[in-house]
Amino acid sequence: MSGHSHWATIRRKKGAADAKRGQVFTRLAREIVIAAREGGGDPDSNVGLSLAIERARAQNMPKDNIQRAISRGTGEGKDGVQLEELFYEGYAPHGVAMMFEVVTDNRNRSISELRHLISKGGGNMAESGAVGWQFKRTSVFSFPLEGHDADKIFELAVEAGADDVTFDDGTVEIVGPVEGFKSITLALKAAHIVPEEAGLRMLPTNEIELTDEQTIQVLKLVENLEELDDVQNVYHNLSVPDSVWAQLEEA
Repeated sequence: MSGHSHWATIRRKKGAADAKRGQVFTRLAREIVIAAREGGGDPDSNVGLSLAIERARAQNMPKDNIQRAISRGTGEGKDGVQLEELFYEGYAPHGVAMMFEVVTDNRNRSISELRHLISKGGGNMAESGAVGWQFKRTSVFSFPLEGHDADKIFELAVEAGADDVTFDDGTVEIVGPVEGFKSITLALKAAHIVPEEAGLRMLPTNEIELTDEQTIQVLKLVENLEELDDVQNVYHNLSVPDSVWAQLEEA
């Protein structure tokens, strides 16, 4: 089973971990800031912002927090802190390619923390472009299948421009081109479907396979990197077999 087909599983685990660390509001606020900065502060005309706000509300994020995040993104905030979205590249042990999506107000701090953890985990940072060619920026949506007709969802997604639709373990995952993000979002909205996850992700063009022990080693590094405050997402080209997911769920 491909790595990105487990995207929803990964995000659910990550969301639970964020909640335990009290970081969920911080990550959601940063998503709102970036969306507002890129597309404006009106959720009616900014699809990315609308989705970010919906995810924030689903986590019971206070309305004032949401509005402050929008104001920061549009430059109306009074705290003077400027966030920027960055991508860094590197390698995990065993040659696994990695990309790191970072939202930070201090890029020197972010890169220093990344270097430290990656080196400690047996990997290394890479120059810009050394890894990026192995990934493709893609629109990804996921939500529970329960209460929906699979055939209708498939038809809806394809007509909206999706490249692929998968149904796995009760979860729907729709993958499409970057330029299809808005059309797929609007199609889902018209069908009264609110995705649990929706955004632009870096998906690997090819994956590599390792032993279960090596795979778990890499995934532990990924988990440690995702615990950094500035890291929004970690992408990799490692294929994770069901046997490993079973071991991790039992742990």
